[in-house]
Amino acid sequence: MTRIHAALVDLDGTLVDTLGDFEAALSRTLAGLGAAPVSRAFIERTIGKGSEHLLRHTLAEAGLPPDRFESAWRAYQDHYRAINGQHAPVFDGVFAALERWAAAGWRLGCLTNKPEAFARVLLERKGLSAWFDFVFGGDTFDRKKPDPLPLLEGCRRLALPPHSVLMVGDSLNDALAARAAGCPVVLVRTGYNHGEPVETAGADACVDRLDQIDPAHPLGWPVSR
Repeated sequence: MTRIHAALVDLDGTLVDTLGDFEAALSRTLAGLGAAPVSRAFIERTIGKGSEHLLRHTLAEAGLPPDRFESAWRAYQDHYRAINGQHAPVFDGVFAALERWAAAGWRLGCLTNKPEAFARVLLERKGLSAWFDFVFGGDTFDRKKPDPLPLLEGCRRLALPPHSVLMVGDSLNDALAARAAGCPVVLVRTGYNHGEPVETAGADACVDRLDQIDPAHPLGWPVSR
């Protein structure tokens, strides 16, 4: 029976509710381009595949041509840098979960599609950075989730086989990457699974809060039911 020794944890929608940050940064970016803001529901459906993907689809939703991307990208980065974490509460149960996992001897890495620099700042501002041995962002490697490369690199950093490293996330991206890498995966229902119920993503289990993930659980994927 598999024993879990570490976890790779997603950031947006898993540890921190960053929807408000995305909404603020995108609204400011679009205003600078003379366009109206897009809906919060659209942003929630589009989050999760990296900032470039989010911005390109936002420009299209706002009726702006693709050739506006470069200038919009520079503006978006400036706006996001300025507000990073201001509209982004930590989800209930996160600190309790991290404390419980660390007490059980789990090593932790943060693995997100958010640009690494923004991820590091957000974790620091929310008092989460001390829990993680390392942070991999969407620009750390040539490929991002749902590609398994970031997970495999995380397992290498931990010096552990994938079957003993739990992927904890909130979306199909996390589940697909975990399956391809050979990691067990648990998804939390608090996040942004592209507008679809998280149960459809094919995880080993789904939970309402991170502190329901129990390192003492006797099954191969340690989840309190």
